[in-house]
Amino acid sequence: MAIPNVRIPTRQLFIGGEWIEPLKRNRLPIINPATEETIGDIPGATPEDVDIAVEAARRAMAGEWGSTTGAQRAKYLRAIAAKVKERKPELGTLEAIDSGKPWLEADADIDDVAACFEYYADLAEALDSRQKTPVPLHLDSFNTYVLREPLGVVGLITPWNYPMLMATWKVAPALAAGCAAILKPSELASITCLELGEVCKEVGLPPGALNILTGLGPEAGAPLASHPHVDKIAFTGSNATGVKIMTAAAQLVKPVTLELGGKSPIVIFEDFGDLDKAAEWTLFGCFWTNGQICSATSRLILQESIAAEFLDRLVKWTKNIKISDPLEDDCKLGPLVSHGQYEKVMKCISTARSEGATILYGGQRPEHLKKGYYIEPTIITDVNTNMQIWREEVFGPVLCVKTFKTEAEAIELANDTQYGLGAAVLSKDLARCERLTKAFQSGIVWINCSQPCFWQPPWGGKKRSGFGRELGEWGLENYLNIKQVTQYVSDEAWGFYKSPSKL
Repeated sequence: MAIPNVRIPTRQLFIGGEWIEPLKRNRLPIINPATEETIGDIPGATPEDVDIAVEAARRAMAGEWGSTTGAQRAKYLRAIAAKVKERKPELGTLEAIDSGKPWLEADADIDDVAACFEYYADLAEALDSRQKTPVPLHLDSFNTYVLREPLGVVGLITPWNYPMLMATWKVAPALAAGCAAILKPSELASITCLELGEVCKEVGLPPGALNILTGLGPEAGAPLASHPHVDKIAFTGSNATGVKIMTAAAQLVKPVTLELGGKSPIVIFEDFGDLDKAAEWTLFGCFWTNGQICSATSRLILQESIAAEFLDRLVKWTKNIKISDPLEDDCKLGPLVSHGQYEKVMKCISTARSEGATILYGGQRPEHLKKGYYIEPTIITDVNTNMQIWREEVFGPVLCVKTFKTEAEAIELANDTQYGLGAAVLSKDLARCERLTKAFQSGIVWINCSQPCFWQPPWGGKKRSGFGRELGEWGLENYLNIKQVTQYVSDEAWGFYKSPSKL
């Protein structure tokens, strides 16, 4: 694996197709989570910069970008995908350095970024043929058709665990629909999102079609969510912030899409048989992306008859995970994104211990890593359903375990959460898998696996995991206004009122 040496770019805000210094000249430090060193800085937008970006986006909608066809937008999206592929080694390395995720994962994320832009290019092209879709009526005197139009200016607020990929999940469909977008990435990992601005500049994306504001949530995200000239907000992040965004948007009856937290279950039945296969899916479901994933299956619900043997096997697999600098060969677990996140996860582990749970494995800083925000992959047993570790999202490499005897008990435990993003079941009994699929209160179900994610199916949850769907054709619909157009085609008068000429 040849990881390139990269320099950390110094960028400004990307507004109206140009790099523009923030009005207050604020800069925020970039901290490498593997070394705790400051390695650069990013611009810090304020409400004044948000106003400028919104105006640039509205000009784009009123000008060149607003008059594009789906086919024209598809060309831009494919050009972006090609440029991302061209810069993939650099972008993957920047992502790993900035967010702390293992380089292999970051590199794969950049592949998915390019593929997602290509996918939505195809959907943008297909939009042209779906315009003026006729709607059959019961009256011959009217013709009705449907137009699919861009919603307008959209605010896209994205998280730090998949910086460029989560941005793409929103940017690609928004541009495909013809919206003008303002992207506000997390201040904890913004490097590659700013590089997306450079990519758009290089391919000649019309000015204002995509604007990128980095900065703190209260200073950049909140003004974007409450701005009267932003027509929609799409947000991925914490529940607390999601509530604030929904509250702000409600004042203007502004549509929102929310993809929030999760505390997803993975249910393993004794009939699955292959304990090694089950162990690997359990680890992947919870420890992938350093455990910082909203859909993590972080509640292991294990059939009692196999619990002791399986947990012994699971610990052996967990001990084999390489924890290291994200740029090292075969790193499978890197540091958490920030000191704040490290402290939060360590406190969750400490609280679990104080509430009576057992730390079966992990729960500490790895002995060989004296610097960086590293935490060992952690397995917690002797958990009851009142404990914080069972009820609250940790967003770190922490798995809690509970056992069950019957299928009904497993379903009750799986649904014992305020969240409803994902759920997994491992069983060779496909009828049982079907029953649990119907019983799970979630937006996503994985059968005999955990965490695979593709850009073609829908992604989203229910309950306090949010609402709306991203990815697939559903992701495009998020950014379209459906307009009904009805024409009276009869030569006859409507005849509801009496004509004066016939009096």
